[in-house]
Order: sequence, then C-alpha cells, then structure tokens
Amino acid sequence: MTAPALDVAVLPATEWRARAEAHAGRADALTAAHRERRSRRLTHPIEDFLYEYYSVRPARLRRWHPGVGVALAGTADELAERAAWRWTATATAGGVVVLDVAAYLADRGEGVRWLHELLRRTAGRPAHLGCLGLHEWAMVYRQEAHRHPLPLRLGQAGTDAVVESHPVRCTHYDAFRFFTAPARPLNRLQPARATQLDLEQPGCLHANMDLLKTALKLGPACPGGLLLDCFELARDIRVLDMRASPYDVTGLGHSPVAIETAAGRAEYVAQQRAFAGRAEPLRDRLLTVTTALLEGAAA
Repeated sequence: MTAPALDVAVLPATEWRARAEAHAGRADALTAAHRERRSRRLTHPIEDFLYEYYSVRPARLRRWHPGVGVALAGTADELAERAAWRWTATATAGGVVVLDVAAYLADRGEGVRWLHELLRRTAGRPAHLGCLGLHEWAMVYRQEAHRHPLPLRLGQAGTDAVVESHPVRCTHYDAFRFFTAPARPLNRLQPARATQLDLEQPGCLHANMDLLKTALKLGPACPGGLLLDCFELARDIRVLDMRASPYDVTGLGHSPVAIETAAGRAEYVAQQRAFAGRAEPLRDRLLTVTTALLEGAAA
C-alpha cells in the first residue's frame, strides 16, 4: 500500500525504537502484579477489574503506537514488523510507515465519530460532584447475592439504609445498568445508551475511567503514552470506587471512605474533584486524536 500525502511528523528509527522500548517497560511495570497473580490463578476484586471489564490484555498495553499523524522512518528490516500491522500504510520511497487514516476510518469511522461527540460534549459540561459513589451501593441494594466476594461493611440492612437515606443521582449508563431492580426507581435519572451523549459529565468517576475504553477503541490512532496514562487514571479511580463502596476492603489493605458520614462525604468529593482534574487533559488529548482523524478524512 502506498501512503497518502499526509501532514505528519517523522520519527527516526533510533527515537521511535527507544520510545517503544520505554513504553514496554512502563507497561510491564503496570501489569506486573496482575500477571503474577494470573500465573498463580489468583484474582483481586479491585485490581483485576480493569482487565475484566475493559478486556485489557497486558500484551495490548505494552504494544506502542505513535498515534495518528506520526510516521516512523527506518530501513525495510526495521519497519517490517510494523508495516504488516493492520491499517498501516507504507511509503517505500520515503522509508516510513504511518497510520492509513482512510483505511482506518473505513472500518472504524462510525465509532470514531461517536467517541468524538462523547468526548466533546462531556468536556463542555461542568463537573457534577457529590454522587458519593452510591452506584456501587445501588448494585447490591436489597440483594443477598453480590458481585464481589467481599463482606458488606455495614451489612445488608445498613447498606440498604444508606441507599434509602441519600439522593441517588447516577448519570452514567454503564453503572446504572447494574443497579438492582429495587434501586432503579430511586435514581433521579434513568440513563440509557441512547441518552449517554446527553448525560455524560466530567465529574463522574466511571466516565473518567472510561477514558481507558476510549483509548483502547482508538487502537493504533491513540499514542501509546496516552493509553498508559488513561490506564493509570482508571486504576487509581477504581481504588476510590471500591473504598467508597459498601464492601469491606480493609482485608485488601485499603481504608474505607465512609460516605455515610460527613467526613467520608467530604473526602469522597475532594478525591472526585481531583480525579476530574486529572481526567480533563487526558480527555482533551483523546479529543485531539479524534479531531485529527476526522479532519484527515475531510481532507
């Protein structure tokens, strides 16, 4: 395939190979504990969530991509492996490989446009704080069978009482869809997939965790460093999500964020605000990727 005329930055082989090696090392460090547990067939209800819910594979995380608009230069031997990857265009005269935007969008265009709109709308809204992570409580409300093999910190009756005594205002469909049937009517909103573009907001922990899902969906168009930054953010948010949940996580080495108390509510809101701040530049960087893809298609 011959690469189209693109306005791209070109990385020499010495530079991109060093970046790829450093990226693999960073990814290996991030996944070391998970891979060690997996080798012993052990699971962790907090740390393994990202691998299960987002179908993350350590090998996928360690594969570095330069992202859209960046070409890799080198000899034929240096570029051979990458030239065989999907959606890769090769300019033999220039000795570079680059993302073939036209081929990529032919397969992924509809999804990219939807992700672009989701990122754009979410970034344009104010962050709503103070939901207190009650989505996790609503997922076990009046239900004896629970998703995680952990005891409830307040017991079933105490957990139900917290849900009934606090306003439930979850905006995120992929959290709301796991609410128990009795908990659904208690939510001030009734999110649906069809209304996700209208409801997603940047204070939501799960919307910010889902930046990892966006990075994964963008595949080779997403720079490797951005993917790992999104992974780290989602990993850290997951810890707060479970610390503020009804589950007792002390046995896993975490102190609870007791959202049924004033001090716990204040701690949750402060951390939620901090995560929204960390997510903002990552959302902007992902939006830059989708913008570049769509502008490339227009050109």
